[in-house]
Amino acid sequence: MRRRTEISAGGVIYRRRRGETEVCLILTQGGRAWQLPKGIIEPGEPAEEAARREIAEETGLEGTLVQPLDIVTYQYRSVYDPEPARVSKWVHFFLFRYRRGSTRNHDDEVDDARWFPLAEAQSLITFENERRMLELAAKALGADGAAAPRAPRPTSPMRR
Repeated sequence: MRRRTEISAGGVIYRRRRGETEVCLILTQGGRAWQLPKGIIEPGEPAEEAARREIAEETGLEGTLVQPLDIVTYQYRSVYDPEPARVSKWVHFFLFRYRRGSTRNHDDEVDDARWFPLAEAQSLITFENERRMLELAAKALGADGAAAPRAPRPTSPMRR
């Protein structure tokens, strides 16, 4: 079986509404998986810009970069290649503050995009490594939803 590596970027986009922190999740895999927006980094594209682009495409939302969160790694068997491939994937995640846009404007790659209170999103999200990104975002935002003054550096990769 062939092997290849993918490097992607994605993010947690948040807003404050009625005193509560909300984050946007996307629904994928035919309505079976709530997850964070992410996608392949284009050649020459900085990871932060790829994350911003993927958030905009998959959620319809625009945000301002707050800080990096972490890097996630996992492997999967590709069903999109002409022949089966074992893919090692690296995803750089970032935290973004919502600026504008509507989840009604998400692209056709996703089944739905919705805002959820942070605690509800943590219980809904399908993949454990992405749940960890929500935990890191919650920690960075603190009780009042304001970004922490110091950005953490990415730590060792986590597995799905």
